[in-house]
Amino acid sequence: MAKLYFYYSAMNAGKTTTLLQSAHNYRERGMRVAILAPRLDDRAGSGTVASRIGLSAEATGFGPGDDLQAAVAADVAAHGALHCVLVDEAQFLSRAQVWQLSEVVDAFHVPVLCYGLRTDFRGELFEGSQYLLAWADEISEIKTICHSGSKATMTVRVDGQGRAVRDGPQVEIGGNERYVSVSRAEYKRVVRGEGSIEPLQPPLPL
Repeated sequence: MAKLYFYYSAMNAGKTTTLLQSAHNYRERGMRVAILAPRLDDRAGSGTVASRIGLSAEATGFGPGDDLQAAVAADVAAHGALHCVLVDEAQFLSRAQVWQLSEVVDAFHVPVLCYGLRTDFRGELFEGSQYLLAWADEISEIKTICHSGSKATMTVRVDGQGRAVRDGPQVEIGGNERYVSVSRAEYKRVVRGEGSIEPLQPPLPL
């Protein structure tokens, strides 16, 4: 039975790498997949998703008002049956688009795997994440580590001096130079202004 999956994490946990590995696994078995990615995040280039370790794949871009159920239906009509739909940066989905993806699962019987952040730099849910948490059949956390050694569950936005940024738009595209994954305790410390944090962390001693 097809399901709607949501794989969430803080920044730099390997979400896109996991998505690309899933796509490879399907294709290796002769199955066709569609990868969807928001046009908002075009750091890898238009129509491409790319991981920090150098893996990449072609993707279909979508905007906030696009009907994703219709997009999947058009893809099937043009290219044949789909065995899986994968969505990168799923936090940028709208409420309506999460519902449309649930229709891909329920009406087309195609599994949909969504990968994204749970919360923004203020600790608030993104719209897409909110409704994926509400409606997904299966929810899994992709874990990553804070520089303190604890599990990182939150993302802090920092300025050029490594100080927490507490105001500004929810969406500001950037990688390691703007955002750092931290534990909840470290998030509180930095947001209170108790020191700064280096965006590019040195490796932990093993």
